[in-house]
Amino acid sequence: MADTNGTAFDIVVLGAGSGGYAAALRAAQLGKNVALIEADKVGGTCLHNGCIPTKALLHAAELADNAREGAHFGVHSTLDRIDMGGVNQYKDTVIGGLYKGLQGLIKSRKITVIEGHGKLVGQNAVQVGDTTYTGEHVILATGSYARSLPGLEIGGRVITSDQALTLDFVPKSAIILGGGVIGSEFASVWKSFGADVTIIEALPHLVPNEDVALSKAFERAFRKRGIAFNLGVRFQGVTQNDNGVHVTLEDGKSFDADLLLVAVGRGPRTSGVGYEEQGITLDRGFVITDEKLHTGVGNIWAVGDIVPGLQLAHRGFAQGIFVAEQIAGLNPQPIVESGIPRVTYSHPEVASVGLTEAAAKEVHGEDAVEILEYNLAGNGKSKILDTQGFIKLVRQKDGPVVGVHMIGDRVGELIGEGQLIVNWEAYPEDVASLIHAHPTQNEALGEAHLALAGKPLHAHN
Repeated sequence: MADTNGTAFDIVVLGAGSGGYAAALRAAQLGKNVALIEADKVGGTCLHNGCIPTKALLHAAELADNAREGAHFGVHSTLDRIDMGGVNQYKDTVIGGLYKGLQGLIKSRKITVIEGHGKLVGQNAVQVGDTTYTGEHVILATGSYARSLPGLEIGGRVITSDQALTLDFVPKSAIILGGGVIGSEFASVWKSFGADVTIIEALPHLVPNEDVALSKAFERAFRKRGIAFNLGVRFQGVTQNDNGVHVTLEDGKSFDADLLLVAVGRGPRTSGVGYEEQGITLDRGFVITDEKLHTGVGNIWAVGDIVPGLQLAHRGFAQGIFVAEQIAGLNPQPIVESGIPRVTYSHPEVASVGLTEAAAKEVHGEDAVEILEYNLAGNGKSKILDTQGFIKLVRQKDGPVVGVHMIGDRVGELIGEGQLIVNWEAYPEDVASLIHAHPTQNEALGEAHLALAGKPLHAHN
């Protein structure tokens, strides 16, 4: 319990992003006295510089597309302009409301919030300024930063997602270095806002961590939208002046644009915070833990983006809760990385959970996997929304569904059921027996499982 000076706690959490504040909230709920240390604002990257603001921009982009394309639905409208001042005000209002709510929740749980840069100075001690806070347990949750490439300096017209989220104008043209989730989402936003966009991706496909079938469909959709991309080629260099940037690639191609967005992933924020000095093992900056997220040093745990694996807010939430429950003496199930859902919130959206076809064949054997693709053209609600795409199911032969992969507008909202199917190791026959509301896009999941179970309704055998 806390000492008379208020510097001793049951748990000290270093970092108040998704993983850190989730750990603090759950630990406090379980009766622990918690200190939550944060150098910036509680909520971290996701709330202030990541998930929430980018999705606000994407919603504004969807409205722009709706205004531009309304005549297709018999609604004649015109898109006068994109008012980035108004877009940013809307975005900031969303962030502000959620931030205020989170602050209130933390206060209601009687969590002590300490503002300032924390440094691990012992196996149970974190220093902030001149004060040292101790905890029977310490949870490391210092999050991540927008990464660049060696020799590629951020500044001026070369920006990361941090600067892209605060632009007060729509660039006439943009080059995006990186075709993963962040790069693809900004490409989608800026194209909807009227910019010319070119993506540079060193790997063979856009959204390269997804099933290849989804990546290829995603590329076709982006090509149809007029988003250009160069795949399998590496960035060489960039020069900039008052008029824009000149980007060169290793294959000799070059491009000119107003801006270069560097979206090559996020690095773990573990430098200068005392981890290695206390004997914690780092690999390329990531904190190495066991399956229970323990660092192997004292009572020190790690959660979120600093732990190797998917850098997703909901993974951080789950890990924070998992560690808090372990500390409280409960026996939670370890988190299975493949069971975490993944969504790219672009137009179209990509959503998946579980193993890709390639991964499933590697795990279970080339001939021990069944695949089914269900085209959304056969789904009434998708037809109404005028979206194209498909659902791909990956099944262990005569066994459960081990992967659900989807592409199409709004399919991110379907991934909840996909997560249940994969994590509960459901058989296609189990899902086929469930009744899905008609007409919904969710119904397409049911239809796909009906087909995989050998009794398709609106799909051909």
